[in-house]
Amino acid sequence: MKIRVTIIFFLSAFLFSVKAQDHLSIQLDYANNLFKNRQYFDAITEYKRLQFFDSTKTFNYEIDYKIGECYKAGGKYDDAIKYFSFAELSARNEDEYCDSKTQIIRTNILRKTTDRALQLCDELEKDQRFNGKSDQINYWRGWALILADNWENAAKSFAKINSNHELKKLAEQTDKAKVSVTFAKVISYILPGAGAIYSGKILSGLMSLGWNLLSGYWTVNSFMEDRVFDGVVVAELVWLRFYRGAIQNAEEFALEKNLEVSNKSLRYLQNEYKGIKP
Repeated sequence: MKIRVTIIFFLSAFLFSVKAQDHLSIQLDYANNLFKNRQYFDAITEYKRLQFFDSTKTFNYEIDYKIGECYKAGGKYDDAIKYFSFAELSARNEDEYCDSKTQIIRTNILRKTTDRALQLCDELEKDQRFNGKSDQINYWRGWALILADNWENAAKSFAKINSNHELKKLAEQTDKAKVSVTFAKVISYILPGAGAIYSGKILSGLMSLGWNLLSGYWTVNSFMEDRVFDGVVVAELVWLRFYRGAIQNAEEFALEKNLEVSNKSLRYLQNEYKGIKP
């Protein structure tokens, strides 16, 4: 009699456990469906409700990972990293661990904490669980460098994956199309207006050069005619103004040029690039 009661008890407990698991699975499917339909706020609510009732923590990884994705999609990057970190701790195998760590890097890229993203990439290169995943690490390192406007080093990172990688070529083209801000300023010290011309502002550069030549002529001519006061006034109020303005404009035009080049490449990545993005 006691044996029969014991068997019935354990059978009932087993059936109750199976029924509870089925209920949790249905709840998870419901939350996932909200996520697929981009109802991220509602999905987070349902995931957290599921986590509350999942006393055995069976779905902890899936819940934390999906909540992280919801926050990431909603631009709540700090919260996203928090839950991806929870998912990392709940990972049941190397694939889940690698996925959660990668998501943390990708979210750091999006919130432009580039130093942290690069630091994590460096750490993963030493992590035994990331053996054989060097291409993945270099891919996200390249993206971090792109969004940090470091196209030259981004190209080097993508080249480690494939010398003909699409993003390597894009990064190289972008870097070559940019101008040197330092060089633009230096040549403007030597020849006012040259920096603007170098940066593509030909009309502005020629005008700056013309005004500097004209004001310089007025200054020299005043001194030659013994009109010292006029020469000093012209030099101080006109010539030096145009000279300093040429140097300042050269820097601004160079920065503006580089911004245009970078934004053009970023628009391509946003609208036309078909590969995986952060």
